[in-house]
Amino acid sequence: MTDLPTFTLSETSLDQIAEIEGRIVILMPESGKLDQSARRVNRLMRGALERFAESTAFSKMKEGEATDLAFPTGMRADAVQVIRLDLTADPEAERRAGAAIGAGAVKGEVLILAGERKKLEHLMMGCLLKTYAFGDHKTDHGERGTVEITMMVAKPDDLQSDLLRVRAVAEGVYFTRDLVNEPANVLTTVTFADRLEALRELGLKVGVLDEDRLEELGMRTLLAVGLGSETPSKVVIMEWTGSGTEAPLALVGKGVVFDTGGISIKSAGGMEEMTMDMGGAGTVAGVMKALALRKAAANVVGIVGLVENMPDGRAQRPGDVVRSMKGDTVEVINTDAEGRLVLCDIMWYAQERFEPRAMIDLATLTGAIIVALGHENAGVFSNDDTLVGSFLAAAATEDEGAWRMPLGEGYARALKSRIADVKNIGGRPAGSITAAEFLQRFVKKDTPWIHLDIAGVASTDEATTLSPKGATGWGVRALDRLVSDRFEG
Repeated sequence: MTDLPTFTLSETSLDQIAEIEGRIVILMPESGKLDQSARRVNRLMRGALERFAESTAFSKMKEGEATDLAFPTGMRADAVQVIRLDLTADPEAERRAGAAIGAGAVKGEVLILAGERKKLEHLMMGCLLKTYAFGDHKTDHGERGTVEITMMVAKPDDLQSDLLRVRAVAEGVYFTRDLVNEPANVLTTVTFADRLEALRELGLKVGVLDEDRLEELGMRTLLAVGLGSETPSKVVIMEWTGSGTEAPLALVGKGVVFDTGGISIKSAGGMEEMTMDMGGAGTVAGVMKALALRKAAANVVGIVGLVENMPDGRAQRPGDVVRSMKGDTVEVINTDAEGRLVLCDIMWYAQERFEPRAMIDLATLTGAIIVALGHENAGVFSNDDTLVGSFLAAAATEDEGAWRMPLGEGYARALKSRIADVKNIGGRPAGSITAAEFLQRFVKKDTPWIHLDIAGVASTDEATTLSPKGATGWGVRALDRLVSDRFEG
């Protein structure tokens, strides 16, 4: 598993600056004015920093952008990284600045000279998230070595609580990224469940339901998805109790550890990417880890369905009819529309067992949402304007793209079946919406609910501002923020 870099706060010590052998970071406002620490660096560099602050190159830099001054004269440092960042910079610019630091922190020491700045939460987050590199299956453990980051500030004690929260949420994001990046021969349903059980060390209550128990509960749509796999289907329940006996928020995640499409098999091109089809479960796991690490004053339950969708003589077929835990029968038109079969059972289980205050499901559910929104936004569907408004505000605060999509009876009609209560797909038109309508059928009348289709944002072919190519950990920060804003206190 990928560890966060060491990140510590210390009181400003001008005499230590000349001795740092790694990278030194200067946060410079638009005016180019040098604070006390920057003036010491400028003196060591014999005026080079001041000349850069007055240069055209600096004037053309945007908020959060960085320039390296390599092998500075008079210092032992490899580079001085100058980042343009005003004292009143917005959170997005702060995260970009932090990402610039993280991108440059390949190995060794990094010293950030933050001076009198007091609000650095977003910069710290950007720095930690961009430092991530998944190297578990590289012989040399990947491109990055050990990174030790120190931030010098005037009053480090004032920032300790912010750093603790940032580290907790970043740990959750790292956990999600590691899970989503893992190949399916490593992250089977069994090993996935084992990794979640290890979260007990953090104070989470974790339970695992095996196939016999799932059969007893009537989760036959979930079990049908895994019939063709040699690895057993499982449901894992993670409970965080930080606020007495009040009803919890329920987070529900699709955990298809590999998706061939089953009998409705996918084309070979790009099938290797289906290791990320457990992204919803990965995000739920990351949120639960973050909440436990920061000891959130809220009750939250995370439930994930872990299955593998494989073709086999035992696998479910197009045309099969299966009965859900709710009791509805489902005609399986396409076995590649399997995620909704997993979710509908665990969503119903979550409501029956926990009677949650609200329920949010996450899934890499449809290619249609990528056609609609690309890789910039997750699709957001909801039956509750207040809940979805709170989530969209939280996502905006964390700059995690999310866009509300419609629901309606006209879309639900596409799911009518001739021989069962409902079909599992409604055809090509509005595919992400009809998928959400299928799930809404399994939401009780009085349960506020959000469905997040994260197929386009869970893993990307190109690096993003805060993550390398591959798993992004999308949703961990937004959902943690939602818990903090709406469900704590």
